[in-house]
Amino acid sequence: MEQRYEQLETEKRNERTEHIDECTTLEILELINVEDGKVAKAVEKALPQIVDVVEVICSRFEKGGHLIYIGAGTSGRLGILDAAECIPTFGVSPEIVQGYIAGGDRALRTPVEGCEDDGSLGRRIIVEHQIGANDTVVGISASGSARFVIEALQEAKDRNAATVAVVNASNSLLAAEADVSIEVITGPEVVSGSTRMKAGTAQKLVLNMLSTASMIKMGKVYGNLMVDLKATNRKLRARARRIFCAVTGENETEAERFLDLAEGDTKLAILMAVSGYDRQAAQSALDGCNGFLGKALQAIHKERECE
Repeated sequence: MEQRYEQLETEKRNERTEHIDECTTLEILELINVEDGKVAKAVEKALPQIVDVVEVICSRFEKGGHLIYIGAGTSGRLGILDAAECIPTFGVSPEIVQGYIAGGDRALRTPVEGCEDDGSLGRRIIVEHQIGANDTVVGISASGSARFVIEALQEAKDRNAATVAVVNASNSLLAAEADVSIEVITGPEVVSGSTRMKAGTAQKLVLNMLSTASMIKMGKVYGNLMVDLKATNRKLRARARRIFCAVTGENETEAERFLDLAEGDTKLAILMAVSGYDRQAAQSALDGCNGFLGKALQAIHKERECE
């Protein structure tokens, strides 16, 4: 079954911007801004499906699984971006959240023509990375018609992985292959067919929600603080000190001392400071609470109340 491209919302002509080439610079920007303002509302309508996907991702994480993004063009680049940002933000290994794009890493900078139409390449990625029953594969495609993504999801489903579609068109071919479909209908673009604009913005918002909500539910955040970050550069080291001080009430000198003892692990440094445990004991306490700092701190407080 082939996709009728002219029927896709993302390919239609935007009546409100038909004369944008005659506009002043300010008028062009105002038109873009008005259209962009509609994206968050479109995402809001898809929240029930996003909830379902977050629950699926977390259930697979608990079994040792992974979150896999796969897409072509802008969609693929956004998936790789979200996966890469999870590493410093939440202190996870690169294997936990992965992103793949049609055409490989070269396509991150330069379009690789025709690769999004090659379904066998999508299947190959799923096979080569041994995607299986504990994994969640999120296929991203504005039109929902990229064969690279469609066949990747088909292969993932054959291997009993959970499959998700993130699309910007109704009743797409990709959505038909997914266990759960997140349809964010952003409508015609300011420049017709340029899905790097509203559709891409919507995809970025959805991926932010999927990864961030999943990481919160897996204990990577305490309050609204990213306590699992690894202080690997000056900016992150300064952030780690601020987070340590906010939770413990200690000063920056103590923050530096405990971060050194914890080898840059912010969550561990906090628990060591509050509990008085050495690194090994603090890590054991965290492991006993499945990595949730809040639960570990509560356990310490209860223990001290009983003394």
